[in-house]
Amino acid sequence: MSGAIFLAWSIDISFVALMLALVLAFIRLAKGPTLADRVVGLDMMTTLIVVFCGVFSIIANDRTFLDVALVVALIGFLATVALARFVERRLNRRNREEQS
Repeated sequence: MSGAIFLAWSIDISFVALMLALVLAFIRLAKGPTLADRVVGLDMMTTLIVVFCGVFSIIANDRTFLDVALVVALIGFLATVALARFVERRLNRRNREEQS
């Protein structure tokens, strides 16, 4: 088996695995049941999209997709931080209401 054939098989297998993982992460995002589960599902989907961009840059032999992956990773990080801050404020508000 030559290196080109092995690379082609590896890329095909990685695309299938990425699509399966994206479907499972979307199910977690849709079903929940808690907000934390949805945040984890969204973060997982963001990570998988970054990996997809990396694998696609290998098959397309174009480094531009790595820039796209970097931007998506930064946006995903900011979204996760914003959602975590939202959850923290929500919990603080509930605690204050219970104490009153």
